[in-house]
Amino acid sequence: MSDNTTPFSRRHFLWNSGGGLGAIALAWMLQRDNARAAGSSPAIKPHFPAKAKRVVQVFCAGGVSHLETFDYKPELERMHGKTLEGKGENLGFFGQPGRLMKSVYNFRQHGKSGAWVSDLLPHLAGCADDICFIKSMFAKSNNHTPAAFQMNSGFTLNGFPCMGAWLSYGLGTENENLPAFVVLPDPRGLPAGGSINWTSGFLPANHQGVSFRTNAAEPIADLRTPADVTPAARTADMELLASMNRDFASASPGDGAFAARLRSYELAARMQSSIPDATSLDSEPDAIKKLYGINEPANKGFARNCLMARRLLERGVRFVQILNGGAFGSPRINWDGHENMKENHDNQAATMDKPVAALMQDLKQRGMLEDTLFVWSTEFGRGPATQGVGKPGRDHHPTAFTCFLAGAGVKKGISYGTSDEIGYFVGEHKVIIPDFHATILHLLGLDHEKLTFYHNGVNRRLTDVHGHVIKSILV
Repeated sequence: MSDNTTPFSRRHFLWNSGGGLGAIALAWMLQRDNARAAGSSPAIKPHFPAKAKRVVQVFCAGGVSHLETFDYKPELERMHGKTLEGKGENLGFFGQPGRLMKSVYNFRQHGKSGAWVSDLLPHLAGCADDICFIKSMFAKSNNHTPAAFQMNSGFTLNGFPCMGAWLSYGLGTENENLPAFVVLPDPRGLPAGGSINWTSGFLPANHQGVSFRTNAAEPIADLRTPADVTPAARTADMELLASMNRDFASASPGDGAFAARLRSYELAARMQSSIPDATSLDSEPDAIKKLYGINEPANKGFARNCLMARRLLERGVRFVQILNGGAFGSPRINWDGHENMKENHDNQAATMDKPVAALMQDLKQRGMLEDTLFVWSTEFGRGPATQGVGKPGRDHHPTAFTCFLAGAGVKKGISYGTSDEIGYFVGEHKVIIPDFHATILHLLGLDHEKLTFYHNGVNRRLTDVHGHVIKSILV
């Protein structure tokens, strides 16, 4: 009883007596009613045979400079120090155009493919023959938060379902003991826009990304049964709850939604064992830990997230989003190199390069890259001119930047599209973000025009009314 007259609701009772059912885990489970009530399978058949079963997305917050990573521009070296002319109005966020600046890193060709990668990323350079670089990306916004929203949800406004939520909605889950969609934030902080980057928007709430606490010993708060709750007391609580539920079920025959909710509670309880097993790295061989750089301070704990992602993927999690970089601050904890490109990108690459390359190599050696789609993205690039005359930083740049795909169904060791001679505009094969999303959905067996949800009088979709599959990059 909550007082002398008012009984607990069944949900309130479960919340209190379940002790170890963490708030995040339970919130994820509570609203699986519709599919369960209909008796449908948790896993849903795609529209057509899929090349990929699962996705891992590395999102590098802050705007990685294509000119310092994957898009080699000899002409920019030749024009170093000259005034930027003939490109129209300045596209930077702060409106302080300086002079053209060559890349602050040297570029070399790598692998049999001869892909150009800068010295900033030596470990990813070693994976070049497995990567499909898309060098003609185009975003709508030069502002971090709406640009991040667009890369993750297809829209610059908040409140729209993100890509992982759409995949959960469209394909369901392969492991009933784990969420379909897990988010691993950078241990240093959340990106611009925070949890909106993994929201379910207007989709049912069970499709929202489950964000782990990557800066804490336990990934989900209150997952363990409190020490002051004895096993006997816990058992008694559960027996009483089961009795109450049986009585309610008898009084409400045919209530499929109630039966679905009971299964959700049971699944939440199973997560008490599945989550610690999936996230513990103790059983990993020393060679694997060394591959990722688990014990290297330079990666700021990001290596643990990458190895944890592999463990989640191999246990059936449909979509794992790994965030590299947080929001704003001084010193910066993301790729937002306004003040000094080299200093900023040196720091950020030290967190990202080795762990991400290790994840790709680890998936490959386990045979998982064959049916896992690897997505590396950022919200926009950096401009070819400095931010301010005589300054060493670059401003935001949405009209040409680079992302890459690898793994299931994607051609290996190729580059698609180009930027112009100095990396300012797209040169050929422009790829808007709906194209990028349509291609990802296609690899998972989903037609982006058919994956819809009726909301406020509109059949909404991840790609809005745009998007074409980039067939040239597909096997």
